[in-house]
Amino acid sequence: MTKKGYVVAVVGATGLVGQEMIKVLEERRFPVSRLVPVASKRSAGKKVRFRRKAWKVFPISLDVFKNVDIALFSAGAEISRKFVPEIAAKGTIVIDNTSAFRMEPGIPLVVPEVNGDRIQPHERIYANPNCSTAQLVLVLKPIHDAARIRRVVVSTYQSVSGAGREAVEELMKNTKAALAGKKFKPKEFTYPIAFNVIPHIDAFLPSGYTKEEMKMINETRKILGDRHIQVTATTVRVPVLIGHSESVNIETEKRITPADVRKLLSSMPTVKIVDEPSKNKYPTPLMAAGSDDTFVGRIRQDVSKPNGIELWIVSDNLRRGAATNAVLIAERVLLVHTPGY
Repeated sequence: MTKKGYVVAVVGATGLVGQEMIKVLEERRFPVSRLVPVASKRSAGKKVRFRRKAWKVFPISLDVFKNVDIALFSAGAEISRKFVPEIAAKGTIVIDNTSAFRMEPGIPLVVPEVNGDRIQPHERIYANPNCSTAQLVLVLKPIHDAARIRRVVVSTYQSVSGAGREAVEELMKNTKAALAGKKFKPKEFTYPIAFNVIPHIDAFLPSGYTKEEMKMINETRKILGDRHIQVTATTVRVPVLIGHSESVNIETEKRITPADVRKLLSSMPTVKIVDEPSKNKYPTPLMAAGSDDTFVGRIRQDVSKPNGIELWIVSDNLRRGAATNAVLIAERVLLVHTPGY
């Protein structure tokens, strides 16, 4: 796969994550010789901007992927299951942003700073984790290596952009209606989202957990490579446009202090500590929006457990949790697959 440039397809190119993928490819100067934007039939013929040029969007079909070197998928699990195995079998390297292959035993689930060693020359399919999981494991990894994590309790505060463009539009319409004193009937959410929080993301399971919560639980264990870590999660939708926040309680085998945690996290290249409570400095979604970094604050000892640490994590879900992580995987793929890149 040694080339000066690569043919890169972005599937779901007109969606929020797909558009962000195209933007990140350009920002990071990924060596794209030709962009192949792919979307549904209703979006076929539209144009997307990349490197000051308009690129025509193609309807998805197997023929579209002929001669494509790398394909970034973000068009839903059903589409991925239908197309990814076949195009990967023909040689295209696929980085999939859906839930379709995350828990498949033979498919690497990757956050490059955490388990980039899972990217190997023989692999053709890589899974991108849930956006909430990606920012969580970036913080857990150095703590787990140093003090061995026993248990993680996480509550999320997830922005509406995690549910797609229609959800963002619904928040805006709902807010205008609420400010005008008008009734609003939600379509994307079970209840009005404006001035509200909804403890329900994805479908409920017989256990009482939602699919989103179980994704975080299972994906965290897989990425950290330790099925013995106890993880529990409650995922909540909040009226924020971009940026997922997480309140995290961590119990470790070895006692560590907040100072230890700050030192450990400072070793992670894309983790930024914003933690000066006396100056009211701590991460917020507005701070994270548009950034590829994961911000951590409110680091403190758990007063109820001697080996407990509490902290607060915020990240741009469209970028760090999805688009940027996918492009980082693609960059690592080139390092592994292309000598001298």
